[in-house]
Amino acid sequence: MSVAVTRLLGARISANALKRQPTTRAGVMINGGGYQGKTETACEVAASFEDQWLDLHAQLNPDAVPGTRDLHAPVAYAQTPVTATPKGICEAVLDFYGADHAKMTLPQLVQQVRAALRDHGTTVLILDDITRLKMHREADQDALDLLRSLMSMNVTLVLIGVGIPGSGLLREGRRDPRTGVLLNPPAGRGKSYNDEAATQTERRFDLVHLDPFSFDTPKAKTAWTAHLAGVEQQLRLLDRTPGMLTTGTMPEYLFRRTAGIVGLLERLIEDGCTDAIDTGAERLTTDQLDGLDINLGNLPATHLVDERPAIPTGDRTARKGRNTVFDEQTPTTAAATTAIA
Repeated sequence: MSVAVTRLLGARISANALKRQPTTRAGVMINGGGYQGKTETACEVAASFEDQWLDLHAQLNPDAVPGTRDLHAPVAYAQTPVTATPKGICEAVLDFYGADHAKMTLPQLVQQVRAALRDHGTTVLILDDITRLKMHREADQDALDLLRSLMSMNVTLVLIGVGIPGSGLLREGRRDPRTGVLLNPPAGRGKSYNDEAATQTERRFDLVHLDPFSFDTPKAKTAWTAHLAGVEQQLRLLDRTPGMLTTGTMPEYLFRRTAGIVGLLERLIEDGCTDAIDTGAERLTTDQLDGLDINLGNLPATHLVDERPAIPTGDRTARKGRNTVFDEQTPTTAAATTAIA
C-alpha cells in the first residue's frame, strides 16, 4: 500500500537534491486516513535518502561554512501547530534545530528559519498534520504562503495530512468517478482568496494517497499476507511458528478485525502478544485475539487530532473452518468482502 508513496517521494527528494538551477523545487502532499502510517512511511523514505546523502558527501555538509560542519541535517521534521499561524510554523521548524526564537518578530523568525535551513544543509522539510491549516482563516492562508516561499530555498517540502483534497490546500478537490483524476475547482474561501494565486499550490505539489489494504482481489490478498509475513518475522514469542499469521483463516480474520488499517493491525498484534506472554501461551491464535478489543485510548493526544480511525465492529467470532484466503470467491464471500470494503 505504500509503494506509490515510496516511489514518488523517493524520486522527488533525490531529483530535487541534485538540482543546481535556481528553480522552485516541486513538493509532495501525502494524504490518507487516520492511523495508516503516513508519517512513518514518509520518515522512512526521508531517512533512507539522508543516509545516502551523508554517505555521498562523507558525512559533511558540502556547503558548510567553517565551524558548522557538525550541524548537517539533510532532513528536518516538524508538526503543524494547532494554531497554525506563520509565527507558529516558524517556531516549530526552529524547535527542530534547537534554535532560540524568543521574542522575535515575524520577519526575524522567517529570516531565522531561512538561515537554519541554509546553515544545516537541509534539503527536505517534512511538515506533519498540515490539514490543521484552515483555508477560510486569513492567518492560515498566510502560513501557506510562508511554506511556499521556503520552496525557493532548494528545499523539498513534504506535507502530510488527513483529508487534504477537501481541506482547500489544493483548492476544493474531488476525484472524477470515471477517470480517478483529482479535480480542483475553485474553492473561493477566505477574504484574500485569489483563483490565480491558488495555482501556486496545486501546480507545485503532487498529491499521493496512502490507502489501507484491501482484500477483494488475489493481488490484494497477496499484498496483505506479505505484510503479515513481515510482521510475523518481528515477533519474539517463544512458541511462534512459521505461518502463524499467514496461514489458515488468520489473514482473513485479521483483515476483518482491522479493515486493512496498519495502525489497528499493529495495536491488535501488540495487545495479543502482551496477552500471550502474560498467559504463557507464547503464540497468537484467533480464539485468543477474539477476547481482545482494540483500544486507542492510550495514544498521545497529538496523534488523535482528526486521525482517530473507525474501529471495525461486529461479530468477530464467525470464522470459516478452512483457508479461504486465496480461494475463488463464492457469492457469499464476495458479499462479505464488499460489506467490509
